[in-house]
Amino acid sequence: MSREPLSVVVITFNNADTLDACLTEVDWADEIVVLDSGSSDATVAIARQHGACVAVHPFDDYGPQKQRACEMASHDWILNLDADEILSPGTRAVIEQALISPRYAGFRLPRRERMFWTVQHRWSWRNGHLRLFDRRRGGMNDVEVHAAVEVRGPVKTLRGADFVNDGDGDIATRVDKINRYTSGMVAYKLRKRQRFSGLRMVFYPPLFFLRQYLGKRYFLNGWAGFIASVTGAFYAFLKYAKLHEAKRRQRDD
Repeated sequence: MSREPLSVVVITFNNADTLDACLTEVDWADEIVVLDSGSSDATVAIARQHGACVAVHPFDDYGPQKQRACEMASHDWILNLDADEILSPGTRAVIEQALISPRYAGFRLPRRERMFWTVQHRWSWRNGHLRLFDRRRGGMNDVEVHAAVEVRGPVKTLRGADFVNDGDGDIATRVDKINRYTSGMVAYKLRKRQRFSGLRMVFYPPLFFLRQYLGKRYFLNGWAGFIASVTGAFYAFLKYAKLHEAKRRQRDD
Protein backbone atom coordinates (compact mmCIF):
# COMPACT_ATOMS: atom_id res chain seq x y z
CA MET A 1 0.00 0.00 0.00
CA SER A 2 1.43 3.38 -0.99
CA ARG A 3 1.84 6.28 1.41
CA GLU A 4 0.84 9.91 1.02
CA PRO A 5 3.50 11.96 -0.85
CA LEU A 6 5.65 14.06 1.45
CA SER A 7 7.30 17.49 1.19
CA VAL A 8 10.11 18.34 3.62
CA VAL A 9 10.21 22.08 4.36
CA VAL A 10 13.23 23.91 5.80
CA ILE A 11 13.92 27.63 6.26
CA THR A 12 17.57 28.68 6.29
CA PHE A 13 20.00 31.50 6.94
CA ASN A 14 23.75 30.77 6.93
CA ASN A 15 23.24 27.12 7.93
CA ALA A 16 26.06 25.60 5.89
CA ASP A 17 27.45 23.85 8.98
CA THR A 18 24.33 21.76 9.61
CA LEU A 19 22.17 21.73 6.46
CA ASP A 20 23.94 18.87 4.68
CA ALA A 21 23.36 16.49 7.60
CA CYS A 22 19.74 17.64 7.86
CA LEU A 23 18.93 17.07 4.19
CA THR A 24 20.89 13.82 3.89
CA GLU A 25 18.46 12.14 6.31
CA VAL A 26 15.38 13.25 4.33
CA ASP A 27 16.58 12.63 0.77
CA TRP A 28 13.96 9.86 0.50
CA ALA A 29 11.11 12.40 0.62
CA ASP A 30 9.17 13.19 -2.54
CA GLU A 31 10.21 16.84 -2.38
CA ILE A 32 12.53 19.09 -0.39
CA VAL A 33 11.69 22.79 -0.17
CA VAL A 34 14.27 25.28 1.17
CA LEU A 35 13.33 28.92 1.73
CA ASP A 36 16.44 30.98 2.39
CA SER A 37 16.60 34.51 3.80
CA GLY A 38 19.74 35.69 2.02
CA SER A 39 22.58 33.46 3.21
CA SER A 40 26.14 34.58 2.52
CA ASP A 41 27.68 31.12 3.00
CA ALA A 42 27.22 27.85 1.06
CA THR A 43 23.70 27.18 2.35
CA VAL A 44 21.92 27.60 -0.99
CA ALA A 45 24.52 25.55 -2.86
CA ILE A 46 24.16 22.70 -0.36
CA ALA A 47 20.38 22.77 -0.72
CA ARG A 48 20.66 22.55 -4.52
CA GLN A 49 23.10 19.64 -4.23
CA HIS A 50 20.29 17.74 -2.51
CA GLY A 51 17.85 18.53 -5.32
CA ALA A 52 15.83 20.95 -3.21
CA CYS A 53 13.42 23.49 -4.61
CA VAL A 54 15.11 26.69 -3.42
CA ALA A 55 13.70 30.20 -3.10
CA VAL A 56 14.85 33.35 -1.32
CA HIS A 57 12.65 35.71 0.69
CA PRO A 58 13.64 38.37 3.27
CA PHE A 59 13.10 37.16 6.83
CA ASP A 60 10.38 38.91 8.84
CA ASP A 61 9.60 36.31 11.53
CA TYR A 62 9.69 32.55 12.02
CA GLY A 63 5.97 31.92 11.66
CA PRO A 64 5.40 33.83 8.41
CA GLN A 65 8.64 32.52 6.87
CA LYS A 66 7.81 28.89 7.66
CA GLN A 67 4.26 29.35 6.38
CA ARG A 68 5.63 30.71 3.08
CA ALA A 69 7.84 27.65 2.77
CA CYS A 70 4.87 25.35 3.41
CA GLU A 71 2.88 27.12 0.72
CA MET A 72 5.71 26.51 -1.77
CA ALA A 73 5.36 22.74 -1.29
CA SER A 74 3.71 20.58 -3.94
CA HIS A 75 2.25 18.03 -1.51
CA ASP A 76 -0.27 18.34 1.30
CA TRP A 77 1.70 16.37 3.89
CA ILE A 78 4.54 18.47 5.28
CA LEU A 79 7.53 17.55 7.43
CA ASN A 80 8.71 20.84 8.94
CA LEU A 81 12.35 20.80 10.10
CA ASP A 82 14.86 23.42 11.18
CA ALA A 83 18.19 23.45 9.36
CA ASP A 84 20.00 22.13 12.45
CA GLU A 85 17.64 19.17 13.02
CA ILE A 86 18.44 15.62 11.92
CA LEU A 87 16.11 12.62 11.79
CA SER A 88 17.40 9.69 13.84
CA PRO A 89 17.93 6.23 12.30
CA GLY A 90 14.65 4.33 11.95
CA THR A 91 12.49 7.47 11.86
CA ARG A 92 11.99 7.28 8.11
CA ALA A 93 10.23 3.91 8.39
CA VAL A 94 7.96 5.17 11.18
CA ILE A 95 6.98 8.28 9.19
CA GLU A 96 6.31 6.32 6.02
CA GLN A 97 4.11 3.88 7.92
CA ALA A 98 2.19 6.78 9.50
CA LEU A 99 1.47 8.24 6.05
CA ILE A 100 -0.32 5.12 4.82
CA SER A 101 -4.01 6.12 4.94
CA PRO A 102 -3.41 8.55 7.86
CA ARG A 103 -6.33 9.06 10.24
CA TYR A 104 -4.72 12.03 12.00
CA ALA A 105 -4.28 15.70 11.12
CA GLY A 106 -0.69 15.61 12.30
CA PHE A 107 2.00 13.71 14.15
CA ARG A 108 4.39 14.73 16.91
CA LEU A 109 8.03 13.64 16.80
CA PRO A 110 10.04 13.51 20.06
CA ARG A 111 13.10 15.78 19.93
CA ARG A 112 16.48 15.02 21.47
CA GLU A 113 18.58 18.07 22.27
CA ARG A 114 22.29 18.49 21.72
CA MET A 115 23.69 19.33 25.12
CA PHE A 116 26.98 20.92 24.20
CA TRP A 117 29.43 18.00 23.94
CA THR A 118 26.81 15.23 23.99
CA VAL A 119 23.31 14.37 22.78
CA GLN A 120 20.40 13.97 25.16
CA HIS A 121 20.12 10.54 26.76
CA ARG A 122 17.27 8.46 25.31
CA TRP A 123 15.91 7.77 28.80
CA SER A 124 15.57 11.43 29.70
CA TRP A 125 12.29 13.08 28.75
CA ARG A 126 11.97 14.16 25.12
CA ASN A 127 9.37 16.79 24.28
CA GLY A 128 7.11 15.92 21.36
CA HIS A 129 6.85 18.52 18.58
CA LEU A 130 4.15 18.64 15.91
CA ARG A 131 6.30 18.57 12.76
CA LEU A 132 4.48 16.18 10.39
CA PHE A 133 1.08 17.53 9.38
CA ASP A 134 -1.59 17.87 6.70
CA ARG A 135 -1.46 21.49 5.57
CA ARG A 136 -5.12 21.31 4.49
CA ARG A 137 -5.93 21.12 8.19
CA GLY A 138 -3.48 23.56 9.71
CA GLY A 139 -0.37 25.70 9.48
CA MET A 140 2.01 27.91 11.45
CA ASN A 141 0.78 30.11 14.31
CA ASP A 142 1.94 33.71 14.89
CA VAL A 143 3.99 33.27 18.09
CA GLU A 144 7.23 35.25 17.84
CA VAL A 145 10.42 33.15 17.80
CA HIS A 146 8.70 29.91 18.88
CA ALA A 147 6.17 29.67 16.05
CA ALA A 148 4.69 26.18 15.85
CA VAL A 149 2.26 24.14 13.79
CA GLU A 150 -1.40 24.11 14.82
CA VAL A 151 -3.92 21.75 13.21
CA ARG A 152 -7.65 21.11 13.27
CA GLY A 153 -8.12 17.48 14.20
CA PRO A 154 -6.51 14.65 16.17
CA VAL A 155 -2.74 14.45 16.67
CA LYS A 156 -0.63 11.42 17.54
CA THR A 157 2.94 11.06 18.86
CA LEU A 158 5.06 8.74 16.72
CA ARG A 159 6.72 6.19 18.98
CA GLY A 160 10.03 4.78 17.80
CA ALA A 161 10.82 8.00 15.93
CA ASP A 162 12.71 11.11 16.96
CA PHE A 163 15.04 13.81 15.69
CA VAL A 164 18.10 15.55 17.10
CA ASN A 165 18.44 19.31 17.40
CA ASP A 166 22.13 19.73 16.62
CA GLY A 167 22.38 23.50 16.97
CA ASP A 168 23.92 24.21 20.40
CA GLY A 169 27.43 22.83 20.24
CA ASP A 170 28.75 24.94 23.11
CA ILE A 171 27.57 27.02 26.04
CA ALA A 172 28.30 30.36 24.35
CA THR A 173 26.02 29.45 21.44
CA ARG A 174 23.23 28.46 23.84
CA VAL A 175 23.52 31.71 25.83
CA ASP A 176 23.57 33.82 22.66
CA LYS A 177 20.42 32.07 21.44
CA ILE A 178 18.73 32.60 24.81
CA ASN A 179 19.43 36.33 24.61
CA ARG A 180 18.08 36.62 21.06
CA TYR A 181 15.01 34.49 21.67
CA THR A 182 13.96 36.21 24.88
CA SER A 183 14.28 39.63 23.24
CA GLY A 184 12.16 38.43 20.34
CA MET A 185 9.36 37.22 22.64
CA VAL A 186 8.81 40.49 24.53
CA ALA A 187 6.48 42.10 21.98
CA TYR A 188 4.32 38.97 21.82
CA LYS A 189 3.95 38.76 25.60
CA LEU A 190 3.11 42.47 25.81
CA ARG A 191 0.33 41.95 23.26
CA LYS A 192 -0.99 39.02 25.31
CA ARG A 193 -0.97 41.27 28.42
CA GLN A 194 0.78 38.60 30.46
CA ARG A 195 0.52 39.47 34.14
CA PHE A 196 2.66 38.94 37.25
CA SER A 197 5.98 39.17 35.40
CA GLY A 198 7.80 40.00 38.65
CA LEU A 199 6.46 36.96 40.51
CA ARG A 200 7.12 34.73 37.51
CA MET A 201 10.69 36.07 37.35
CA VAL A 202 11.25 35.03 40.98
CA PHE A 203 9.48 31.68 41.25
CA TYR A 204 9.42 30.12 37.79
CA PRO A 205 13.20 29.71 37.12
CA PRO A 206 13.90 27.40 40.12
CA LEU A 207 10.78 25.37 39.33
CA PHE A 208 11.94 25.12 35.72
CA PHE A 209 15.33 23.83 36.84
CA LEU A 210 13.80 21.13 39.06
CA ARG A 211 11.40 20.09 36.31
CA GLN A 212 14.25 19.71 33.82
CA TYR A 213 16.94 18.20 36.02
CA LEU A 214 14.77 15.83 38.06
CA GLY A 215 11.35 15.61 36.39
CA LYS A 216 12.70 15.20 32.86
CA ARG A 217 15.73 13.21 34.07
CA TYR A 218 18.35 15.53 32.64
CA PHE A 219 20.64 14.22 35.41
CA LEU A 220 21.17 11.20 33.13
CA ASN A 221 23.21 13.51 30.87
CA GLY A 222 25.86 14.22 33.53
CA TRP A 223 27.32 17.72 33.76
CA ALA A 224 25.89 18.56 30.31
CA GLY A 225 22.39 17.92 31.67
CA PHE A 226 23.05 20.06 34.74
CA ILE A 227 24.34 22.96 32.63
CA ALA A 228 21.42 22.61 30.20
CA SER A 229 18.98 22.76 33.13
CA VAL A 230 20.65 25.86 34.57
CA THR A 231 20.74 27.68 31.22
CA GLY A 232 17.10 26.69 30.71
CA ALA A 233 16.23 28.27 34.06
CA PHE A 234 18.19 31.36 32.99
CA TYR A 235 16.07 31.46 29.82
CA ALA A 236 12.93 31.41 31.98
CA PHE A 237 14.33 34.20 34.17
CA LEU A 238 15.47 36.40 31.29
CA LYS A 239 12.14 36.05 29.48
CA TYR A 240 10.20 37.53 32.40
CA ALA A 241 12.93 39.99 33.38
CA LYS A 242 12.82 41.54 29.90
CA LEU A 243 9.03 41.57 30.00
CA HIS A 244 9.12 43.33 33.39
CA GLU A 245 11.58 45.88 31.99
CA ALA A 246 9.39 46.50 28.93
CA LYS A 247 6.32 47.07 31.11
CA ARG A 248 8.19 49.61 33.23
CA ARG A 249 9.28 51.47 30.10
CA GLN A 250 5.68 51.56 28.90
CA ARG A 251 4.56 53.04 32.21
CA ASP A 252 7.38 55.61 32.17
CA ASP A 253 6.47 56.65 28.63
